[in-house]
Amino acid sequence: MNILFLLTQDLESPTGAGRFFPLARELVRLGHSVSIAALHSNYRSLKNRCFLREGVRILYVGQMHVLKTGYEKKYFPAPLLLIVSAHATISLIKAALSVPAEIVHIAKPHPMNSIAGLTAKYVKGCRLVLDCSDYEAATNRFDAEWQRRIVAFFEDHVPHLVDCITTHATFLRNRLLSLGISQEKIVYLPNGADYERFSQIDERELANLRAALGLQQKRVVVFVGTLSAHAHAVGLLMQAFQEVRYHVPDTALLIVGGGENYENLRRLAQNLEIDDVTIFCGRVPPERVKYYYRLADVSVDPVYDTPANRARFPIKLFESWVTGVPFVTADVGDRRDLLEQPCAGLLVKPGDASSLADAIIKILQDPTLAEEIRNNGFKRAREFDWRYLAREMERVYFGLVRKDAH
Repeated sequence: MNILFLLTQDLESPTGAGRFFPLARELVRLGHSVSIAALHSNYRSLKNRCFLREGVRILYVGQMHVLKTGYEKKYFPAPLLLIVSAHATISLIKAALSVPAEIVHIAKPHPMNSIAGLTAKYVKGCRLVLDCSDYEAATNRFDAEWQRRIVAFFEDHVPHLVDCITTHATFLRNRLLSLGISQEKIVYLPNGADYERFSQIDERELANLRAALGLQQKRVVVFVGTLSAHAHAVGLLMQAFQEVRYHVPDTALLIVGGGENYENLRRLAQNLEIDDVTIFCGRVPPERVKYYYRLADVSVDPVYDTPANRARFPIKLFESWVTGVPFVTADVGDRRDLLEQPCAGLLVKPGDASSLADAIIKILQDPTLAEEIRNNGFKRAREFDWRYLAREMERVYFGLVRKDAH
């Protein structure tokens, strides 16, 4: 079977690296021909825009709606954004029409890839699958209301035009049902555990990184993700870390990632007087992320209780489980179902810095609890192995193709 994924982000982004590429890779191992046509965060810097990676054909066809350089993410002004988006849409349409595919899987209902996918459906007769793994109209940063309205329009209407929808959160499933989507059309596709990417560690390289960051005699709390107030409450974690530092003085805060709030968060660390024990690592390559997890004693996903966060199924949860790092997050969305019975992480009150600090301190001061969470998380992760999830999606794809044949 020929399968094409259409992405409006690159494979260095958390969702590209943590959701769509591992699924594509495992589908290749099941014998399918899989391509990913994607946009890149710094398209002009690319020397090679078409290549094979672990059997998956990668085609970078245009610039994303944002520009990432160094540790920062920059947004285009509205007139330039329209031009960039138009070029990206045309490039994705060309890819959707030229790459052989019986199945086209749209990675999130964004305007650019949705238009390309729908073009392939009506011109080539492809079966069209849509992945809803975020609530973008409530998540993204918008400079103008018209931008949000366009994104909301596609999120509300594209699900009606596709053959199947994959999603990973109860909130999103219920939202789709409220839009009038039939239950039979919705397929559960959680984020998964990528053992291959996270399990193989060079201990010498890990020791060198620990020394380079000055963490030899430190306990470490880590956050891995985008430094954007619209997506992650890193500022809340930093407020909580004031209290953590008071009770566990030999602890450092490791912040791994880039984004538009990078410099603001550095200033916040100074204002909170934790800059001497807060290490900003910036954006790191996906293949290196595992080393930063392995440095940590606690991994944290700080969130507020918002529709956007109820729609999320945090990839960092699975990354923490696979690397054996106790995980702390807020009781939002489906997180309770994942972390309780048995205890595979601690839940805190959403948006509450004191509650977040208490949970972190509890793990740091209780080795027995930390080991229990670590063991339960590692076992639970096996239920979400991408090899298993890819076989489930293979059955879905075959079902769609058979329907088309009849």
